[in-house]
Amino acid sequence: MAMLGYASVLTIISLVFLPDDSEAKKTVAVDAMVESELTLSFADNSRQQPVQDVLPAANTRSPLPEASDITIQPATTATVEANIQPAVIPDVIKVAALPVSHSDKDPVAIEEITAAVEAIDPSALSWQTIKVKSGDSMARIFKRAELSASELHAILKSGSKAKKLRNIHPGQKLRFATGPNGQLEQLQYKINEITTLEIKRAQSSYQSRLITRNYETRITHAAGTIHHSLFLAGMEAGLTDSMTMDLAGIFGWDIDFALDIRSGDRFVVVYEEKYLDGRKVRNGNILAAEFFNNNKTYRSIRYTDANGNTGFYDADGRSMRKAFLRTPVDFSRISSRFSSGRKHPVLNRIRAHKGVDYAASRGTPIRATGDGKIIYRGRKGGYGKAVIIRHGSRYTTLYAHMNNYNRKARLGSRVKQGQVIGYVGSSGLATGPHLHYEFRLNGVHRNPLTVRLPKSASLAKKYLPDFKQTADPLLSRLDTLNRTLLAMSGQENK
Repeated sequence: MAMLGYASVLTIISLVFLPDDSEAKKTVAVDAMVESELTLSFADNSRQQPVQDVLPAANTRSPLPEASDITIQPATTATVEANIQPAVIPDVIKVAALPVSHSDKDPVAIEEITAAVEAIDPSALSWQTIKVKSGDSMARIFKRAELSASELHAILKSGSKAKKLRNIHPGQKLRFATGPNGQLEQLQYKINEITTLEIKRAQSSYQSRLITRNYETRITHAAGTIHHSLFLAGMEAGLTDSMTMDLAGIFGWDIDFALDIRSGDRFVVVYEEKYLDGRKVRNGNILAAEFFNNNKTYRSIRYTDANGNTGFYDADGRSMRKAFLRTPVDFSRISSRFSSGRKHPVLNRIRAHKGVDYAASRGTPIRATGDGKIIYRGRKGGYGKAVIIRHGSRYTTLYAHMNNYNRKARLGSRVKQGQVIGYVGSSGLATGPHLHYEFRLNGVHRNPLTVRLPKSASLAKKYLPDFKQTADPLLSRLDTLNRTLLAMSGQENK
């Protein structure tokens, strides 16, 4: 009877747990798919490592219970069918969903295998930094890093962002991370202080992305009084040379910084400072500025409209940019002003001088003072090498005694305001390197320093309310700074 009872138990177990032939075939198919999905593939195809040996066989069953522990229940066909669920094979088999029995010989969890396929533990990576040298190429850098050419090829194919690696410069640094097997897992290239190119291994290939940090922007100000030069005053106020040039550029349509600047002129600037991790890394844009010159105050506000166009405007929304710049060179000393009669330094006789001479070192860039078309380019008697530009139907400007021309400034070509058209020299009747500049209105010479220039355009009416919202707080800040500076100046004079 004991033997019969035990046989009955075995029969019930076989009916409940063992699949039919079709289910067994599905099990084999699942097993094959899992093995295929979990095969690790590397970029150099040097080795494939199936992970099937860490998985239990798909048809593994738990050990049979002892006969003494089994309570025999009456079995019916209906009960057996009710407890059998049809096998469901998903489109994509997830390893973590498979039943796994762990034993002393099989301590690895399926989740750990999945993680190993996706990424290597960051703590297992070995990092090295390579500094770009003069004449370096990516091939040379990879060789110094002891990385293969095939890895470099894969890196360069990781996406359009990887093209940034073509613009590396001496002094920049690249960081490489390799895994325990020595293969490249990650590359980092700091393009600038806020942008980093990161390329990571994604199984058998690489993926690239740009990581951009955000500055912390702080608003500050600077103020100064000119005693010797604008550059020295800017330096004493804490401005960089580039910011001083920007300041002059804002007011360059109203003030001739080569002539009009005098001792006692003063300025106030409200501008941005950019910080990263609590550390100042650079200056930002000038937001508002004021310049007091020759008993006249000029103010300007930076504004960007809804279309992204940025410019500087006065308090009423009129553009600071005008049809002509006051001077064709930057911060040069004027050696000879406009005069109806002066002794010519070469001819040694009185001769009308219907222009302005700007003394400057040879090779100093000469800029077109307005948009126009070059109608003359060549030697012109005592003017030496000269360029004449026509601006519309009423205005022409002449630039003489050049050392050379800009190759892009050809006869008949159109030029933009501020574009370099040539370089200071001493060709023609000249005692030393300088620029002779003339301004003509309807063919008549006018003093370039005092001629009334065409009015500038204003902001479109639809932008004025928004402009006022931007301008009012900045103008109030300029007022407050001026009162403070005047109070401090009064205390110093006591």
